[in-house]
Amino acid sequence: MLFQPPIAASYSTLSIDEIGVQIRKHKQNLGERLVILGHHYQQDDVLAFADFTGDSLKLSQIAARQRSAEFVVFCGVHFMAESADILTDDSVRVILPDLSAGCSMADMAALDQLEDAWAFLSESSEGTVIPITYVNSAASIKAFCGEHGGACCTSSNAAMVLQWAFDQGDKVIFLPDQHLGRNTAYAMGHPLDAMVVFDPKEPNGGLTASQANDAKVILWKGHCSVHQLFNAAQCDTIREQDPDRKILVHPECNWDVVQKADLTGSTEFIINTIQDAPKHSKWAIGTEVHLVNRLAKTHTDKDVQSLATIQCLCTTMYRISPTQLLWSLDELASGNVANQISVTPDVKRWAVVALERMLDNVAAAPVASAQSVD
Repeated sequence: MLFQPPIAASYSTLSIDEIGVQIRKHKQNLGERLVILGHHYQQDDVLAFADFTGDSLKLSQIAARQRSAEFVVFCGVHFMAESADILTDDSVRVILPDLSAGCSMADMAALDQLEDAWAFLSESSEGTVIPITYVNSAASIKAFCGEHGGACCTSSNAAMVLQWAFDQGDKVIFLPDQHLGRNTAYAMGHPLDAMVVFDPKEPNGGLTASQANDAKVILWKGHCSVHQLFNAAQCDTIREQDPDRKILVHPECNWDVVQKADLTGSTEFIINTIQDAPKHSKWAIGTEVHLVNRLAKTHTDKDVQSLATIQCLCTTMYRISPTQLLWSLDELASGNVANQISVTPDVKRWAVVALERMLDNVAAAPVASAQSVD
C-alpha cells in the first residue's frame, strides 16, 4: 500500500463551506481541463464535487471520452485510478487525492504470487487454464491475464466472461475475489465440488496436483472486507422480523448470503432495482453503507436499510475527503501534479488487451446482471 504524506495543518482549520468554495473555484478556473470522478461508495460530501459518479470501470470509460481533459482526479481507490490511466490518453494525468486509499481485495493478489500459482497450475493441469481477474485488481494482474490469454470482468458481466473463458480452455483461475467467482460459477450451473480455493500464502496454494487438475474453477483466496461483513444469520433475522422485506445483495458477499437473498447483482443493478421498485416496498441491502444510505435518502417512498446492523464501511475509500480533494487541486493550481498514478507502457498494453477481450465478448451478447435466488 502507498502512504499519503501529511498535508499542511492549515487545512484542518477550514470549514466544509470554505473547502467547498475553494474546490468550486478550482473547478471554474480549470474548466474542461479537469474532470473529477466519484465512486458510488464515496461519502456525499465528496460526491458533491464530482462531475461523474459510477462504478470503477464506468468512470474510467467516461474519463477516456473527455477529449478536453488534461487532469482526472479519481475519488476512489488506487486500482481505480490505475484503470483510468490505462484507458485514458497518454497526455491525461490521473490523480488520486490520497495515496493511502487502496483496496484490501486488490492487495490480496500480488504479481509474484500469481506467477507462482501459474507455474504450479500449468505443471499440474492437463487442460488449458484461462486466467480471469475482477476489475478490482492491480494493473499488473490485469496485464498478466491479458498476456496469458485471459480477460477482466466486472460484477455485472462475470458470467459472460466466464463462459467465454470456458469456451477458450478447460478451466479458469478466478481472482482476486473468491466469492464473486464462486457465486457466478454456481449460478451458471457449476457445482461447488468443481471448485477449489487457491491460497497464495500456502505452498502450491494448499492444493495437491490432483486437486488442481480435477477442478473446473480455481478460486483465488481473496475477498472484499466490506461484503465479508454480511452473513447468513443477518438474512435469517430479516426473514423472522420482517418477512415482507426483500433482501438484495452484491455478489461479493459469501455464497450462503447470496443463496438466502432474493436478488443479487452489481452496484448498478442494486441502484436500478431500488429506483424501479414499487412505492412502499421494503429492502435490506448487502453492500457498502454510503451507497445504502444514499439510496434511502434518495428514495424516501421506499423503506431501504442495510442488511447488517453494523457499519459496513469501505474505510480506504473513506480516506478520500473534501480536504484531500482540495489539497490535490491546490497542488495542481500551483503547477504540481501531486499523487499522479501512472501505469508503465508494457503493463498498460497487456491490461488493455484483458479489458478489450471483456468488452468485445460482452458487447456481442450481454447478460443480466442479477439472479433470483429461491
